[in-house]
Amino acid sequence: MSMSCDRVGNSLLAKFSTEGASDVCLHIPATIVFWLLKHMPVNQDPNLQPPAAPAPQLTQQDWENPANPRALTLSCRELPGKLRMAFNLDRTPNLVLLLDRSNVELMRQIMVVYSSELIDLDA
Repeated sequence: MSMSCDRVGNSLLAKFSTEGASDVCLHIPATIVFWLLKHMPVNQDPNLQPPAAPAPQLTQQDWENPANPRALTLSCRELPGKLRMAFNLDRTPNLVLLLDRSNVELMRQIMVVYSSELIDLDA
């Protein structure tokens, strides 16, 4: 997983590697990022291993690709050792991701880094 903030601070572009499929890119609005940061617990396991797969790299083509959807809403469900994230997108089909604990923590850490560049409209 890789993320990058847009110049305005409205959203993060996220790129996820998937098993058995091509990489997936989507724009995650700042409101969803801040909601996740409020609700995602910080890892408490000192033995948590980093994600096994190398992170896909974001390119200028990813930013310019008009086919990349924008998340409208997000529904999360915690499962044993995993987090199911169902994104309702501005176009179909919607996207469901299943992240293991190490990827959840990686996502949380990346969002914390970018939170200072994003505009929290609900603050």
